[in-house]
Amino acid sequence: MTAEILNWTGHMLRARRKDLGRLKTRDEAKRTGVYVLFGSGDDGEPAAYIGEGDNVVKRLENHNSTKDFWEDVVIITSKDMNLTKAHVRYLESELITLAQNIGRVDLYNGNVPSGGAALPEADESDMKYFIGQIRILMPVLGFDIFRGRSGQNASVASPPGLDTSASPQNETSGTEAVSESSDSPIFVMNTREGANAQAQIIDGEFTMLAGSVIPDAMKDNPEMAESTRKSFVVRKAQHAKLLEVAEQSAITGMVTLIKDVAFTSPSAAGAIVYGRASANGRLTWKTEQGNRSLGQWEKDQANQ
Repeated sequence: MTAEILNWTGHMLRARRKDLGRLKTRDEAKRTGVYVLFGSGDDGEPAAYIGEGDNVVKRLENHNSTKDFWEDVVIITSKDMNLTKAHVRYLESELITLAQNIGRVDLYNGNVPSGGAALPEADESDMKYFIGQIRILMPVLGFDIFRGRSGQNASVASPPGLDTSASPQNETSGTEAVSESSDSPIFVMNTREGANAQAQIIDGEFTMLAGSVIPDAMKDNPEMAESTRKSFVVRKAQHAKLLEVAEQSAITGMVTLIKDVAFTSPSAAGAIVYGRASANGRLTWKTEQGNRSLGQWEKDQANQ
């Protein structure tokens, strides 16, 4: 599978490990570039390795015999073949740092990037733009490794429909931290019990922000209808994963998220804040000024 953006010199190619023989016939794979290996770690969670090479496919042949974890690879090269060794060393270092900060996937590169290359100012600017395009296309190819807020530094396992990534330890969070990849203003949701959550649409995902205060337990009701019980079981499982990335709050019965958490929908996030099976997220989440609901904001965006 290949991916390009009009007027961008970059080119991205995804392939399965079992198709390495076919991949070796592709001209793109023989160029100077960076690559990302994707697979699963010993714990079954997503894992990746980011590397670079003058001839990418030769590096992949080496990894085929030395690394067991990977099943897929994304190769990033240039259509005009103007990427030099210095460029790809810079890209490798920056992408490793970005992936570590976002923290959605465990990296096999270790804790410290392998080291970039010093580039002229104009080239560095070009490579930052290059990285921006990579961040757009990587989810299109099926991988969220660069999706989310940067400035974060840990990875946490998550169930389907619930992705977590770390929050900065010593930086602002919640309503004070507006992502460079944010697609929306910050929305807030409060409850009488003391919950106080903040969220943004980041890279297309409804993301509850670190610093949000949510209930430490879901409210079970033995008289729930069967359909409601099914929803409650799903939300309770999601809530249990949230507790792994939360710490005790000063408010009784509440915990505070220490990491950003991406949800499949605003309603799923709203249900967690309420501590119950369901919620209408497009009504319950409101702008910080309280004058517009998420649904109203989406309607305004559509009209614009």
